[in-house]
Amino acid sequence: MTFPDAPVIFVCMFKLLLSVFRFFLPPANVKELALENLALRQQLAVMKRQCPRPRLRKVDRWFWVGLSRVWSDWRRPLLIVHPETVVGWSRRGFRLYWTWISRRRRAGRPRVSPEVRDLIRKMAEANPLWGG
Repeated sequence: MTFPDAPVIFVCMFKLLLSVFRFFLPPANVKELALENLALRQQLAVMKRQCPRPRLRKVDRWFWVGLSRVWSDWRRPLLIVHPETVVGWSRRGFRLYWTWISRRRRAGRPRVSPEVRDLIRKMAEANPLWGG
């Protein structure tokens, strides 16, 4: 005996099972759990370094600044530094970025090409009333 609608029944059962699974494990909770796991693993890696007092590297700081921008509840699993420190790193990076962007390329007025200077001199000689 064969069931002609067996694939349809299988698809319906799969959809039902998937919806039940989604009900018990919403995607937001999975994301939160994964981010917390990542944060704790990173702290564990810092603690495993063979120093009397583990030092944070730039990569560690960038990790926490990036995580603080992606995850709203990043402060809860943080153990090795204060949350205010991470916010300070973010602000310092922002200040350095804008300092670098707004730096002066060269001091003074930009150079004028010799052709333009010659043209200005010719126009000044042709117009003696310029400049008062």
